[in-house]
Amino acid sequence: MVRAPSQREPRVNPRSGKPAGLPADGRLRLLSFNIQVGISTQRYHHYLTRGWQHLLPHAGRGMNLQRIGELLADYDLVALQEVDGGSLRSGFVNQVEHLAQLGDFPYWYQQLNRNLGRFAQHSNGVLSRLRPQHLEDHPLPGPAGRGAMLLRFGEGPDALAVVMMHLALGARARTRQLSYIRELLGGFRHMVLMGDMNTQAVELLEHSPLRDLGLIAPQVCATFPSWRPQRCLDHILLSPELGLERVEVLDAPISDHLPVAVDIRLPHGSVDQLPQRRE
Repeated sequence: MVRAPSQREPRVNPRSGKPAGLPADGRLRLLSFNIQVGISTQRYHHYLTRGWQHLLPHAGRGMNLQRIGELLADYDLVALQEVDGGSLRSGFVNQVEHLAQLGDFPYWYQQLNRNLGRFAQHSNGVLSRLRPQHLEDHPLPGPAGRGAMLLRFGEGPDALAVVMMHLALGARARTRQLSYIRELLGGFRHMVLMGDMNTQAVELLEHSPLRDLGLIAPQVCATFPSWRPQRCLDHILLSPELGLERVEVLDAPISDHLPVAVDIRLPHGSVDQLPQRRE
């Protein structure tokens, strides 16, 4: 059962110099990236030798975030997983806000999923060039520390619903979480689901509570581990009414996951509802 929604407002980046809104051609560039709190992992043994970086600050994190910010700057809507909201390990820097500044995004929001005080602020994040009409913050059922965000752009039957998530490792917990997300989507016709889903697309589309939505998974290349990709865990799932123009797993081994990018063209009814970008 879906809990009473926790409605939020996106934060505004006062330093943004880029115009907000939808590009005039109606094309929207999407990206999902698990950034592992700015840690560069290039071998399995780094989980052991660099594990201390999940607890303490290190000099290379700022350089990694700079690289991530430069990569994100080309996109309109970004889902981030495993970001820190400002604790000891991140040098008390809110990484979502910091990446919004580096990528010049006018809107951002941090979803805090596990609050360990000054030691860690486990979070998801969203960066956007469009202001959502509605934003909901949802802790997911199952093990503590997993969450989803529902963003709505536009109104009525042509509204675009975007759900950003980081799902559990276990199959049973994931099923509960996906059932919850299926309820969130309700009667939306145009949908995008983005995030680290910790399972393959065929499982999501054919054997999960999402199977009746008719979603497509355009990206089939592996995303994990970034140094020798073998499993496709990161996805951007689309309703078929959204025009797919490009899909790519980016060759950017900054984290232990690779980012996945999709370009879509919105239906005319959706485009007409959204403010256009004035370049």
